[in-house]
Amino acid sequence: MTSAQLATTAADAPALAAWDNPPAVAPRGTVILIAGRGEHPGLYERFGNRIAFDGYRVRVVGDPTAHERTVTSEIDRLLADPDLPAPRVLAGSDAGAAFAAALVATGRVRADGLILVGLPGGETATTGIGEWEWETELGERTACPTHQARLDADVSVRRGALTVPIPRSWIVDGDLRQVAVPVLGLHGTADLLSPLPAARERYAGAPVAEFVTIDGGKHDALNDATHRTAAAVVVLFLERLRTGTGLPAIARWTPWS
Repeated sequence: MTSAQLATTAADAPALAAWDNPPAVAPRGTVILIAGRGEHPGLYERFGNRIAFDGYRVRVVGDPTAHERTVTSEIDRLLADPDLPAPRVLAGSDAGAAFAAALVATGRVRADGLILVGLPGGETATTGIGEWEWETELGERTACPTHQARLDADVSVRRGALTVPIPRSWIVDGDLRQVAVPVLGLHGTADLLSPLPAARERYAGAPVAEFVTIDGGKHDALNDATHRTAAAVVVLFLERLRTGTGLPAIARWTPWS
């Protein structure tokens, strides 16, 4: 099934969203995605459907800045689920990326790979950026008008959450030099929440990492105007990860001369 299955909280915000590979397609792996500040799992419907269509099972959990213990327990449960095939990749967007990096770098959870989208970096990650009008926050989250409209109409989205500091321990613990599994970093070049130079520095010492930038991209690369390109980058990473030998090239852009 490719439609989302949602477990909801009392406030009607989905606590878990799930997308499965089509029945005729054998499962190729699992992506467990941690949502960002102010978000709920249902907001990743486009991403979940697209990745599932290519044979990967996708599970999205909530915002760890609001529900850290619940999110951690759910990740543990999902990683232990025998029905979710390997490779099992932990992913995160915004604060979810910082939390995912900390979990894997400290050995709190074991995953076969790590995908980090809009990984927070720089001083504003732990100090916050002051107050923004909702229209400003909306524009910095995504340039996609469809996703902007969805966020604006969704009463479960916590307005102002994107300006709140991320726990410093997540930044300190999320030392990518301590991550032995392959890492994909996905980052918009126009990300004001996590400026590109500071974010790039966080990947520099990772043993096996690739850093892909989206030209003109905003903070939420998975839900930005170029969300199809971002999903394609993720699928290429997952396909290479399946080889079990690092990240060998599968396709090459070969010059004519």
